[in-house]
Amino acid sequence: MASKILVVEDEETMRSILEESLTEKGYSVDTAADGDSGMDLSLKNEYDLILLDIILPKKNGLEILEAVKKDRKGKLPKVLVLTNLGEADYVQKALDLGATSYLVKADHNLQDIMEKVSSLLEK
Repeated sequence: MASKILVVEDEETMRSILEESLTEKGYSVDTAADGDSGMDLSLKNEYDLILLDIILPKKNGLEILEAVKKDRKGKLPKVLVLTNLGEADYVQKALDLGATSYLVKADHNLQDIMEKVSSLLEK
């Protein structure tokens, strides 16, 4: 059975590229364009991995992480934070809330992201 991935990304081009690339690799992919829909999907469905931006309309990625962690009593799916916020305090806050890994978009290309997804899902 294909791993199920949620992509929460407000930038349409990035969201589409990720969805297309992940689908081509055989993953089952849901997407959300804002924090509200990302939170709804992440609370209603079981995912093997969530790709999560921090800067989102309506609710930010850290709020989503916090809500899912609370709802699942600390048992989060794997979460790859994929954002342009590289400041140490954001990285630490995301990891403290249960994110599995953190990548700054500007520092990584699509191939890097796909490799990270594969390695996280293999663990």
